Amino acid sequence: MSEKIKSDTQLVGAAGEHLVLSRLLARGILAAQAPRGTRKADILVNHLDGKAPCLIQVKTRSSKGADGGWHMKAKHEDIKDKDMFYCFVDLDYKDSNVFVIPAKKVAKVIKASYKAWLSTPGKKGQAHNETVMRWMTAEYPWKLPGVEPGWMDEYLEKWELL
Repeated sequence: MSEKIKSDTQLVGAAGEHLVLSRLLARGILAAQAPRGTRKADILVNHLDGKAPCLIQVKTRSSKGADGGWHMKAKHEDIKDKDMFYCFVDLDYKDSNVFVIPAKKVAKVIKASYKAWLSTPGKKGQAHNETVMRWMTAEYPWKLPGVEPGWMDEYLEKWELL
């Protein structure tokens, strides 16, 4: 079994960004880290073949944790730019995976999952309270139309979407 990286969240985030940069550069795609504090993007991509530039936000986890997903916020429901992508990194010492997903798809999924979560009773039957937190995962515990278990697999290492 491969060992998961356990470290402080800033190091995990930086490792995910560098992994994505490495994968892009190895494919001949010109990419650079966005300046720290840039609002929407972690990585800027400028294709050498004339394709339109795009932005990437990297979300990294070093272990699946209790909820098995990546944490996001309500603001991500509104990011639907056609030149914006997310790279969801599952960081591992040996076999790290990157899921490359258009922002429009991410917005749709997290909005639908949040709505489903709100309408689902909590562990003790109580109603869930509104929150800014959102959750992205390959397998939700509730039914979401068009989001079947394992739905993220089609985006595994899907760099051609950029």
